[in-house]
Amino acid sequence: MTHKCISSDNITAIKPNKVLLKGQIGNKIVFLSLVFIAVIIMSCQPTAETASVPIPTNTFNDDGSINVYIEISAGTNVKYELDKEENVLIPEQIEGQDRKIDFLPYPGNYGFVVSTLMDKDEGGDGDAMDVIILSDTRPNGSVMKVLPIGVLMLSDAGEIDHKIIAVPFEASERTINIEKFSTFITRYNAAQMIVQEWFLNYKGVGKMKLLGWKDEQYALSEIRKWSQDK
Repeated sequence: MTHKCISSDNITAIKPNKVLLKGQIGNKIVFLSLVFIAVIIMSCQPTAETASVPIPTNTFNDDGSINVYIEISAGTNVKYELDKEENVLIPEQIEGQDRKIDFLPYPGNYGFVVSTLMDKDEGGDGDAMDVIILSDTRPNGSVMKVLPIGVLMLSDAGEIDHKIIAVPFEASERTINIEKFSTFITRYNAAQMIVQEWFLNYKGVGKMKLLGWKDEQYALSEIRKWSQDK
């Protein structure tokens, strides 16, 4: 049997390699620590502005669809609002931080009906009509053609706060096969309850009050009422 021996010179030669390896590991740990700290710092900064596509000037299209501007994508919880002067989406700020919904993320793409204004002198809230689109997630800052299927009627601190419920106008883009309110409350009643309970709780328990539901015809009449189309 042959025995291999390592001389003291060879042992001495190995030691510097061990020191070098330790140094490399130490450098990697420092680097990863700096990356981790940078990620934490970046996560504490307000979300960047989001560029917006040109917004149509009309509510209704010739094909019968309605234009909706998406401010908040489905599955997200940062509250964006459109700066109309700069045409960019900016996160709403609370004490210098982005406002985030302290609840489950939005169950649909949320925004407003283009070219609508709910005049306070006529009982409105002074803003465009709110709408949530039941579909897969779409980028905020985009415009989508929709079909209204109903209205969720709410009260927020005593003020009327109705939400238009809509689906994509193109049937191929829909995640639920629906065109009428009657189908929504029968075949997709579970989806209706998800939307209802989300809006009743996203601001906190007891903040919102349910006033009821209305069908697609009521939704269309309300949109026509507040549309600025000439």
